[in-house]
Amino acid sequence: MSMAVVGMIAGMALGFAGYFGGFGAFLLVAALGAIGFVVGRFAEGDLEPGDFFRTRDDRRDRRR
Repeated sequence: MSMAVVGMIAGMALGFAGYFGGFGAFLLVAALGAIGFVVGRFAEGDLEPGDFFRTRDDRRDRRR
């Protein structure tokens, strides 16, 4: 499934949540979608837990 289709589905889900459930439901669906995205990236092996816990100095050193 292409990223455009995934983005369209996510946008439709947020739209339905906002329309039928209000702004609170919109925020809940957006937050759960973001959590699901991060968990999916962990499951695919694209992210590691250490990616979130590095210090700023470590990030600067990686860019060079």
